[in-house]
Amino acid sequence: MDILGATLRVCVDDLETAVPFYERLAGGPALRFERGGVQVAAVGCFLLMSGPEAELEILRKVAATIAVKDVDEAHAVLTELGARVIAGPVGTPAGRNLIAVHPDGAVYEYVDRRV
Repeated sequence: MDILGATLRVCVDDLETAVPFYERLAGGPALRFERGGVQVAAVGCFLLMSGPEAELEILRKVAATIAVKDVDEAHAVLTELGARVIAGPVGTPAGRNLIAVHPDGAVYEYVDRRV
């Protein structure tokens, strides 16, 4: 499995206030989308999320988003190594993803760009 990079997940109270700061910090524009009532802005290596507290509480449990070449391959490797896949693989606006709990209890999202 090839890991291509990681994205830091940041829950913010006000996405409109946060985005300009992160655009300037990362040196590029935000890619915005909405998923399940949560407003999302991808800016460089940051994934900003804002929305209902009940949704954010769940999202805060995911430590990071890890980009991989192929989510199906990641699924196979993760389960072989003892991780538990708790969601996916499914399609998202940014690609396909899955969420896995590693044997140490850490929770990560894995995403590819194949839509």
